[in-house]
Amino acid sequence: MVSPGDQPSHAELHTTDVYAAWAFCQQMCYGPLTVDPVGDPAAFAFSGDVARVGPVVVAEICFGVGVHVSIGDLETCYQVLAPLRGSLRSRHRGSVVLADPTRAAVYRPVGDIDLVLSAGTRLLSVKVDRAALERCVDAALDRRVATPLQLGASFDLADGPGRTWAALVRLLHTELRGSDGLADQPRMAARWGDLVLSGLALTLEHPYGADPFGVIGPLRPRPVKRTLDAMHAEPSRQFTAADLAAIAGVGVRVLQESFRQHVGMPPLVYLRRLRLDGVHAELSRAEPGQVSVSDVAYRWGFTHLGRFAGAYRARFGLSPSETLRARR
Repeated sequence: MVSPGDQPSHAELHTTDVYAAWAFCQQMCYGPLTVDPVGDPAAFAFSGDVARVGPVVVAEICFGVGVHVSIGDLETCYQVLAPLRGSLRSRHRGSVVLADPTRAAVYRPVGDIDLVLSAGTRLLSVKVDRAALERCVDAALDRRVATPLQLGASFDLADGPGRTWAALVRLLHTELRGSDGLADQPRMAARWGDLVLSGLALTLEHPYGADPFGVIGPLRPRPVKRTLDAMHAEPSRQFTAADLAAIAGVGVRVLQESFRQHVGMPPLVYLRRLRLDGVHAELSRAEPGQVSVSDVAYRWGFTHLGRFAGAYRARFGLSPSETLRARR
C-alpha cells in the first residue's frame, strides 16, 4: 500500500559523463552497480528521468551507446525492465532473457543481474518495494505465498495484462514528471501507485496455479479476506479485535483461530506487522530532512512511540532513526 502521506518526487539527468550516469543510476534506481560502455567511450551519452511515489519507482533511461551493466542483489525490491526502443540481454538466477518492446525482463530480490544493452536502447524501469508486492500477490491469491516470490523471468508486453500495465506505468511516469496534474494530489498519487502494484501482481508470470508450488495453506475463507481487505485499506485505523470480528461477521475467537490457520498469526499481530512494514518502507526511501520518525509512525497508526520503537527494532534489527539516518 502507498501511504497518502508520501510525496511524489522527480529527478532527471542528461550527461555524457559515465561517472555522473553511474552515480545517478545508483542513487535513484538500482543501488550498487557498474556501467561500462561497449565501444567508443567518447560517444557515451545518457538520459535518465526518474519518478517515485511511495514504494514504486518508475524511470525512463536511455544510453546512447551500447553498455554492459552489472547489478548486485536487489534485496529489498523486485524490478521490471521493459525496453521502449532497442533491446537488452540479461542473465539473472541462471535465466537468460532477450527483452525488447514486446517482452519485459523480471528480476527477483536475490541474485546478481548482468545486462547488455544495444546502442540507443530506451528502457522503462519499474522498481517496487519487496514487501509491498508480496502483500499484493498474497492478497490476489487469497493465500500465503513463500518469499521471495517464484516469478517468471519475463512477461508479454505486446498483448494481455502486460500491455495494459505498461501503458498505466507510462501514464503515471508522465503525470509525475509534470505539474498541475492529478498526480500532484498525494491521495491520487497514492491510489495510482497502488494500482501499479496490484496490476503488476496480476501481470507477473508465476507457478501459483491449481497445484501451486510455494503456496502455504488452503484458500482463505471469506471472513479472513474481508478482514485483510479492511486492514490494507486503512492500516492507520485504530481497529480493536471486536471491530475486526464485526467486519468479518464472526466472533472474535473464531476470527483469531481462522487467522492463525490461514495467515499464520492473530489479526492484530498482522495489523502491527503491516504498519511496521509501511513505516520501514517510508523511512527507507525518505530524503534527509524530509520526514521525522514520529510523523511517519503516527501516520501509520502508532500512538505510543516507545512501544513502536521496540517493535520496530525487534522486526528489523535497528531503530527507526537508524533507518532514516542510513539515507544520509
